Amino acid sequence: MEYLDSGGGSSNVRQQQYSLICCCRCGLQIEPNPTNMCVNCLRSDVDITDGIPKTSALSFCKSCERYLQPPNQWVKATLESRELLSVCLKKLKGLNKVKLVDAGFVWTEPHSMRIKVKLTVQKEVMNGAVLEQAFVVEFVVQPHMCDECHRVEAKDFWRAVVQVRQKCDHKKTFFYLEQLILKHRAHRNTVNIKPMADGLDFFFSKQDDAKKIVEFLSAYVPSRSLTGMPEQPQIPLHGLADVYVARMSDLGVNDQQFHCRTHLGYLLRTGDTVLGFDFTNANLNHAHFDKLKGDKIPDVMLVKKVFDRSKRLRRRKWRLERFDGADELDTESVTRDYNDFLDDLEEDQAIRENVNIYKDPTKLSVEEDTDDEGAPQISLQEMLEDLHISEDATGGEGAPMME
Repeated sequence: MEYLDSGGGSSNVRQQQYSLICCCRCGLQIEPNPTNMCVNCLRSDVDITDGIPKTSALSFCKSCERYLQPPNQWVKATLESRELLSVCLKKLKGLNKVKLVDAGFVWTEPHSMRIKVKLTVQKEVMNGAVLEQAFVVEFVVQPHMCDECHRVEAKDFWRAVVQVRQKCDHKKTFFYLEQLILKHRAHRNTVNIKPMADGLDFFFSKQDDAKKIVEFLSAYVPSRSLTGMPEQPQIPLHGLADVYVARMSDLGVNDQQFHCRTHLGYLLRTGDTVLGFDFTNANLNHAHFDKLKGDKIPDVMLVKKVFDRSKRLRRRKWRLERFDGADELDTESVTRDYNDFLDDLEEDQAIRENVNIYKDPTKLSVEEDTDDEGAPQISLQEMLEDLHISEDATGGEGAPMME
């Protein structure tokens, strides 16, 4: 403890010289001061640290390595950091009654679960005299799991759930929505994602986070339905051609053929397999179709060329991210729909713009198939480097950026 004059300077550095006086308590000769008492006698009467606790406790979450900052905020702070010092000071009551001059850590063993902080404070006492005193506060670090980590560990605590369902015969639309969510990290605030037979359930601890993902999905699908597919753009490449086709069921049975015109002339070769609509056997119940004249209705309308699936799988040097556990409910039909979705990505560049496509290191060394049937492929320039969902590209605190 030290006596300071009203100007804040120490009594032993004052420029003006005074005659010594005797302390009114013990008779020790001292320089004049407003209390006419020595420091020892003044300390026995006044303790400016009275009301400030000398011990306290800090709650520390081992899972996320954060400290509890009153009243309910969890702060990430390293040992002897400014953030941790701020947390310690906010735990002390009574600091608002004194003037804090200095604060710093006193070294302790990192595993001792003890944190010591040395404080220097000032306060005005008798007759305008200002006293300065230094003392140490010891904080005991107590393990305590924060609410967020507790919910993650429990995996069954949630306040809002968003159920994404697909009500159609195929799941390609759902696969597209899954890639949109992964690309934009719209699921980052979920506490759990549970795969269901016809979709996914997203669980949230806050209703606002659930509303955000609903708004995100609504921005990418038409109207209010989560099962609709965004309108596909017209194929940029086309080649008008006259084509003669036969039903696969008629091959080897009869010689019936159908003539049609198609925009797939730039793709088709003799012997190719195509998908289309057979209007000769179609039973359509549509008002607009009924108004068409018979000579205006083609016998066959071709839609797309069918490529060899095994060759496409061998040539495919890329992969997509999936939700954890999303493939647990995959059946043979779901796997077929997923492969159809991958085929659509290769054929439509507009869809690929909303999907993160990653290089597959296990396929990059595979030799190219020389039997080229014109199947569309994704170039290496469109692929991203392989990145796991659990990795953080920025690294931990103080770590260098990943290359």
